[in-house]
Amino acid sequence: MGAIKGEEIKVTFHQIGHFWYKFSRKPISVAGLFVVLTVIFLAIFADWIAPYPDHAGPYVNLTLGAQPPSKDFILGTDIYGRDILSRILFAFRPALLTGIVVLSIVVPIGTVLGLIAGYYSGKWQDTIIMRITDVFLGLPPLILALAVSAVLKPNLFNSMVAVSIAFWPWYARMVYGMVSSLRNEYFVIYSELMGERKTHILFKEILPNCISPIFTKMTLDFGWVVILSASLSFVGLGEQPPTPALGTMVAEGSRFLPDQWWTAVFPAIAIVIMVLGFNLLGDGLRDALTSEES
Repeated sequence: MGAIKGEEIKVTFHQIGHFWYKFSRKPISVAGLFVVLTVIFLAIFADWIAPYPDHAGPYVNLTLGAQPPSKDFILGTDIYGRDILSRILFAFRPALLTGIVVLSIVVPIGTVLGLIAGYYSGKWQDTIIMRITDVFLGLPPLILALAVSAVLKPNLFNSMVAVSIAFWPWYARMVYGMVSSLRNEYFVIYSELMGERKTHILFKEILPNCISPIFTKMTLDFGWVVILSASLSFVGLGEQPPTPALGTMVAEGSRFLPDQWWTAVFPAIAIVIMVLGFNLLGDGLRDALTSEES
């Protein structure tokens, strides 16, 4: 990958069209984009799309409890008589919100720390930042998130905090590796000789060369964030009832397997479809960006 100067980055309609051509050459990537856009659309307009929007709240109708899929309830109902399809549509909201908030936190933090450590490679800044990063990387993300969530009050906000603590080191490590290889490039040395400020060198010269890998990793990590947040909800450390959460729905439905299989299977399928969509989209973006840079 050739290094580029920050001032030279310009996005034109021709470049966008060329990128879309590269991306659309893989139908599976387009399918991933379609899935992601569909999930976002369903989450935003769930109040109007869901057949029973009131079932997303504290609704109970035991006479309709545990009904299998039918024309009235396409995906069936849970033991409280709530429509599973409606609850899944509303559960997309906290799942997407968690992904957006977590990545909005971890990407800037990890990127800035990686930039500083990589630029000052071999110095005390590198030692402190990367040793702390190594400590966090030594713990599995799920275990770390569970530990943090167990200390905090179980709710959506605290689950976001727990997932964020588990994810930022991966961005710091990735950016550190890229910056370490870029810091000796001619355009960086030239900027230093010209007396440019360190912040200018880091954010105007080096950072633009890291944008594509960071953006691709964000798309791929969105699915992992959804899985991790669903895992926290599954053990009762995420969004609390009666607010619908995919992990909570799977946990509640798993108690009634195999008789009431629909109560657990359909929310689990929703998680799989959502994660698969972001992974396919991420793969397509990675391939398209790689071909653009080569």
